[in-house]
Amino acid sequence: MKIGFIGLGNVGAKLAGSLVRNGLDVTVRDLSADRQAQLQALGASIGASPVEMMQNCEAVITCLPSPATSAAVMEADNGLLAAAAPGKVWMEMSTTDEKEVRRLGEKFIARGGEAADCPVSGGCHRAATGNISILAGCERATFDRILPLLTAMGRRILHSGALGSASILKVLTNYLATANLVTCCEALTVARAVGIDLRTAYEAIRISSGTSFVHETESQVILNGSRDISFTMDLVLKDIGLFQGVADRADVPLEINPVLIEIFRDGIQRYGSRELSPNIVRRLEDATGLDIRAPGFPPEILDDEPEVPGREVVPDRG
Repeated sequence: MKIGFIGLGNVGAKLAGSLVRNGLDVTVRDLSADRQAQLQALGASIGASPVEMMQNCEAVITCLPSPATSAAVMEADNGLLAAAAPGKVWMEMSTTDEKEVRRLGEKFIARGGEAADCPVSGGCHRAATGNISILAGCERATFDRILPLLTAMGRRILHSGALGSASILKVLTNYLATANLVTCCEALTVARAVGIDLRTAYEAIRISSGTSFVHETESQVILNGSRDISFTMDLVLKDIGLFQGVADRADVPLEINPVLIEIFRDGIQRYGSRELSPNIVRRLEDATGLDIRAPGFPPEILDDEPEVPGREVVPDRG
């Protein structure tokens, strides 16, 4: 199967790299010539336009920064939709709005193609090693068709249901991760304020009921001072804003997420939209005069698990 991949950002480049590393025939496209060249050096081809990529490939993956960007790549005169036809698959791996992925997917399906939203979760370090988790919303027949591609990029693959369901679950998980991040920042700051060694505080949380994936990754780069997980405040605000939209449409009166939105709006106003997201701790550092750093923590998180073949995860439905 020939695969197109559009969008070589922090996550997209790593996902495309996994496809190439696993021996698949991949054509890539990005606004950055340097990013294209990096994938070309690994063995990928470079696509001239989205429409050409869809014409020449059985499946085209998009991994883009916003719903508006995905819509432009799909609906432009030289976009993917112009080449939609039976036998073609569009796979949306961006974190996006479920209404928009359904709108675009239904257009693609109406022309005879198949569509799936396939967002990933687990951090850039796991995307790099092919050990990331992938959620997939689509018809079961489409899922079975694209599963070999998903298992080449990820370790745990979940068929979440209909088109759009994966995008809802993705922003739900990102909301939880954001809440974890903010509470880890607060917990570490309180530990410093009362004189507890931050290395001890980190370990106490890690071995206790308070631990989480976010603590075991992002707390480390917070304490190192690099605050680098290759994710920025504007992307956090986009994701929790999408989650708020899902809740609002379902008439669920959220209480915590609106506070998180205000925290990250303030962080962006103070430090800039492209500031690394764990640096939201700076709001507390500025307010208290405390330095939330400690020796012995890494500047970035690397995945030390070996790459293994991906597999479908099937929920236990009783």
